[in-house]
Formats: sequence, C-alpha cells, structure tokens
Amino acid sequence: MALSIYPDDVLIVVDVQNDFLPRGNLAVADGDAIIPLINRLAKKFTNVVLTQDWHPADHISFASNHPGKAPFETIELTYGTQVLWPDHCVWQTRGAELADKLDIPHAQLIIRKGYDRAVDSYSAFEEADRLSRTGLSSYLRERGLSQLYVVGLATDYCVGWTALDGVVGGFDVTVIEDATRGIDNAGSLDRAWADMADAGVKRIASRQILD
Repeated sequence: MALSIYPDDVLIVVDVQNDFLPRGNLAVADGDAIIPLINRLAKKFTNVVLTQDWHPADHISFASNHPGKAPFETIELTYGTQVLWPDHCVWQTRGAELADKLDIPHAQLIIRKGYDRAVDSYSAFEEADRLSRTGLSSYLRERGLSQLYVVGLATDYCVGWTALDGVVGGFDVTVIEDATRGIDNAGSLDRAWADMADAGVKRIASRQILD
C-alpha cells in the first residue's frame, strides 16, 4: 500500500542544477537519473519548494580562490571545517540553472543559498555559519506545513543538511532515498545516513509513494 500524501505535505527538491549533473563542474554520479523520478513524485504534492546553489565567482568554498589548494581538500574557517569545491553554480551561468528536464511548474518557492561569498550553505534552512537563516522555516510555519519529504543532490551534503536542519526546526522529515544521489567524499555518504538516522529522519523508497 502506498503512503498517503496529504495537501499540507511538502516536497523539497534540493539543487537539481546543471553543475551537479553529468558534465557539470561538480557532477554527482547519476545525478540526472533522478530527474524523471522527482518529476513523478512532484505530481503527488500540492506544495513543492526548490533550492538552488547560487554562488559569486569569488566564493570562499571554491578551491580556485585558495592558492595551492585542490578541490576536496579542507580549510578551517571561523564557522568550522570547510570542504573546498570546484567552481560551481556561479550565479548567472548555465551551471547554476535548474536542470532543463526538471518539470515542476507548480513549485511555489525557490530558495537560493550560498550567495554570501564568505559563508558556504548546504542546508535549505540556514547557512554553514549556523547563524544566517534562509526564511524557509518561517514560510512553512506560516502556511501550516510540517511534513517534509526531501529529494535531490547531493545526499551527503545539501540533502542531508536540509533534512537534519528540518528536524531541528521541529518538522517531520523523510528522505526519499532513490530520488537522491551522493558525492561520497571520503565516507561522507555513510556518515550522512547515520547522522540522519540518529536525528530521526525517516528513509523511504519512492515506490512507497508511487505504487
């Protein structure tokens, strides 16, 4: 029996953007494979929120802005350890655009994150300094929405952080596993799933909604 999706449930579609797809600057393996599935899932939801990485070219998380550093190395910033990434999702570039095949015309909100050059941002709720809020929590509460389903890219970073912060914010959060893909940088995928399980994030397959 399929899970029931109610009119006040929310699908959060995380960072399905060109730079995270094959041939993108920070490609997630099989990132494009989840798009048809996300489109199908979205049709079950009245409420859909999209997120979009949106960086200036001089963003602090880009390895290119740290001489002598390579992508996937880390540095220490005032808010903690920062993974350095290839340049990606630079605003007003093709790589930052939502994927062409993403077909969710009824999505009501796009949350752009990572636009502050000095702070990285994985979560749809708050930036990596854990101080700067996106406003998503207030938006959801004002509309009386509390049950969240999360899909998108990448499982071990933006999806995982969004799910964890959703729980902290008092929301009931479920990740639809096969509608996500991970980067898996040095074991990050297993750690993300363990952290989500410890926090009470539910983990389901899309068939539990679609069948």
